[in-house]
Amino acid sequence: MTPDFYPSGSAVMAPVAGHTDIPFRRMIRRFGCRYAFTEMIDAGSLVFQGEKTLRLASRGNDSGFLGIQLVGSDLPTLKRAAEIVNDLDFDVLDFNLGCPAPKVARKCEGIRFALENPDGAVTAFETLAKTSRLPVTAKTRIQDERDPAPTVAFCRRLQDAGARSITIHGRLMHNFYSGPVFHGIISAVRESLDVPVVANGGAMDGASFRRLLAETGCHAGMVARGALGNPWIFREIADPEAGPPDVAEFTETIRLYMADMLDCYGPVFAYVVARKTLLEFLRGRGYPGRLRASVSFLDSADALEKLLEAIAQGPTERYTETLNLHPETVERKLVVRRG
Repeated sequence: MTPDFYPSGSAVMAPVAGHTDIPFRRMIRRFGCRYAFTEMIDAGSLVFQGEKTLRLASRGNDSGFLGIQLVGSDLPTLKRAAEIVNDLDFDVLDFNLGCPAPKVARKCEGIRFALENPDGAVTAFETLAKTSRLPVTAKTRIQDERDPAPTVAFCRRLQDAGARSITIHGRLMHNFYSGPVFHGIISAVRESLDVPVVANGGAMDGASFRRLLAETGCHAGMVARGALGNPWIFREIADPEAGPPDVAEFTETIRLYMADMLDCYGPVFAYVVARKTLLEFLRGRGYPGRLRASVSFLDSADALEKLLEAIAQGPTERYTETLNLHPETVERKLVVRRG
């Protein structure tokens, strides 16, 4: 079964805390991302109208499909948060029952909520589903690597509580974002439900995304870390023949991203907020350690221009040699034209 908001073959950009803000979404839209989410938003912070949270919940000029994801466990707070979202311009409301981050787990939210208090988690989801004017979906994780029964049982309860779609990350809570993704568990859940299941986990490029869909049988997949510093993943997903960026495109993409960051955050905060994403751009692409280290001190237009000039020079000769001789060992490819 395919929901009307995720057509078959869709690649959905996950809500990634600290990354999927307005400038990031503008960037991935340029490379073909049609379905995106805000960062994960704490329901309590939204209710109390924190300045940072209100910025996270802003669509900006993003004209594509955009979902908002809430995390929380207190029923009155979740109900009020859903009422606030009802007045905002989003296409879907997602409830996070999969985040393993310690700051979320400490409050018994995210995947810990699902594992330790499944009755409460289902009731919380039902509260959102009954309050929201939007379709309400859930994002969770597998609960056992060998036995699909616990994950199936929990997801069936979410379906019965009104979930229009369920996204499942194929790793356990304690594995965070590393290790194998258990496609078979996701597939078993898909076969057991009447609502669509979106597969999540391990999609780091176009080939691994297609493998995720093929091995789970899911109609759509969610991309998370694979898009950080790598918006070209959406181009690769849409076109198996599409190649990686060359150095000129790579540099210009970073330049446009930083222009959007400055427009969104202003010169005081833009450079600081952008550092983590810039480091993701440079990770695994053969640039020297001293250049990557300099990103941590980026604080001005002059420093940005120097960084862009250095990036435009391309990665090291060693990276180029490795890419030519052993391309399968290179994590993130970058087309280099020398001479």
